[in-house]
Amino acid sequence: MSEPAIGAETRAFLVRFLGTEGAAGGDALWHEALTHGSMGEARDYQRLEFLGDRVLGLVIAEWLHETLDAREGTLSQRLNALVARSMCATIGRGLGLGPHIRLGKQARDDGAADSDNILGDVIEALVGAAFLALGFAGARAVVRRLWEREFTGAAGHAKHPKSALQEWAAEQRRKMPEYRLVAREGPDHAARFTVAVAIRGVGEAAAEGASKQEAETEAARSFLERFA
Repeated sequence: MSEPAIGAETRAFLVRFLGTEGAAGGDALWHEALTHGSMGEARDYQRLEFLGDRVLGLVIAEWLHETLDAREGTLSQRLNALVARSMCATIGRGLGLGPHIRLGKQARDDGAADSDNILGDVIEALVGAAFLALGFAGARAVVRRLWEREFTGAAGHAKHPKSALQEWAAEQRRKMPEYRLVAREGPDHAARFTVAVAIRGVGEAAAEGASKQEAETEAARSFLERFA
């Protein structure tokens, strides 16, 4: 069976992603990393996403440990922000990833090419592929180049909204925030979640997100803006 070929435009995208000429590792590896389950093919990006998630976390953790003289809690806060799906999606959009993801017609019509969930997952899959093709040192170089702006910027410096809301409730001698899922809409590849957060005796705020966790974060942020 012949190896799947990568088109010229996608090959140019991979050059931007890797920062080098040529897609090391062979076309089949990158074809898999860019293939969504909606294509119905034997191999999609999920296994590479699993690998890339761990590689990305290790690269960022090592980078933080190397550059920041901070306590574990601060390092964890920054790590979580820098490896979050929304951050991976931002990296993907900046590279123009969407058109190069191999999606079934219905998934593409549903807007999957601009879904935070899918963009983030595919970026992780591409990091996993970079690890297999280039080794850890090569994958580290790719991640550090792509994440440099976010790493040196504000990502993860501010307190997470859920932590900030919990601390505010304690300071006000209130009950801890209670989160509840209000709605889940859309297909699995482009799901939208609505979550409400309430503090008894104060009020309630709701927000949407591409994941339950993202919706909880935005609800906490909205609550603080309204009541704190």
